[in-house]
Amino acid sequence: MALFCWRLLFAAGVLSLAQGTLASQEIMKKLTTGFVKAMEECKAELNLGDHIIQDFMNYWREEYELLNRDTGCAIMCMASKHDLITEDMKIHHENAHEFAKSHGADDDLAKQLVQMIHDCEKQFTDITDDCSKTLEISKCFRTKIHELKWAPSMETILEELMTET
Repeated sequence: MALFCWRLLFAAGVLSLAQGTLASQEIMKKLTTGFVKAMEECKAELNLGDHIIQDFMNYWREEYELLNRDTGCAIMCMASKHDLITEDMKIHHENAHEFAKSHGADDDLAKQLVQMIHDCEKQFTDITDDCSKTLEISKCFRTKIHELKWAPSMETILEELMTET
């Protein structure tokens, strides 16, 4: 009987972790779709080519290398459209926290996401070009999200974006 109880508790724990991961993937999907809504505006403002779309279509694919500085410029532009960065190009903690919450994150998850981005920012203080720095920060953030198994499926994100337009 004791062995059965332990197995049941273990199974419940695994199921709970899996549900937490799925919920986090759903929130990351909502955050991503909310964030990229500013892409067309930024693409036009920065006079960026369609290669930017390719980078964003592949952003959550772990094996996809993000190398284009313009992608960093686009991310920075979109972040500014959502009022997520300060004048000195750092994450605006309060606004980023609220942005995460407005897309389904609870208070703890929003804090965790903001902290991840902040930790990534601290790793790249030596890069002076804002676009290159933003690209590196976003790659760092993507890695952290993959480590937690929270990365959303790009197919799902594209499907959602297509549905909204």
